[in-house]
Amino acid sequence: MADPVNTPATDTAIHRRVEACRAGTDPQIARLRSGWAVLGDPQVLPGYCLLLPDPVVPHLNALEPALQQAFLADMARIGQVVQEITDAVRINYAIFGNVEPALHAHVIPRYEDEPADLIKANPWGYDWSAAPRF
Repeated sequence: MADPVNTPATDTAIHRRVEACRAGTDPQIARLRSGWAVLGDPQVLPGYCLLLPDPVVPHLNALEPALQQAFLADMARIGQVVQEITDAVRINYAIFGNVEPALHAHVIPRYEDEPADLIKANPWGYDWSAAPRF
């Protein structure tokens, strides 16, 4: 029996979205050295993006050091561009992989006009089901 913690998943939303990017059927933003910059769906905060590695790996430590550096540099590059085009006051970055067990980074702009009860909270406090689709 496979160990669910140490056996990499091969059919996650991340895998499917990277395949769509490769096929040209996903409205990706850009192909970067480490993977794909894509718009987050839903757009819980305007400009929310993800970085998806290509090829897909289970977690950051599954990449060799040079590719780890490229992934993190691409994540920061996406954040810089998002901040410039949205006038966000800051960018939040998150790498979890708990729900979709494949490496991906969330790049989330934050705005000074967010609701008072959410402006200092993590973006998972928002109602993602009510957020507009991109």
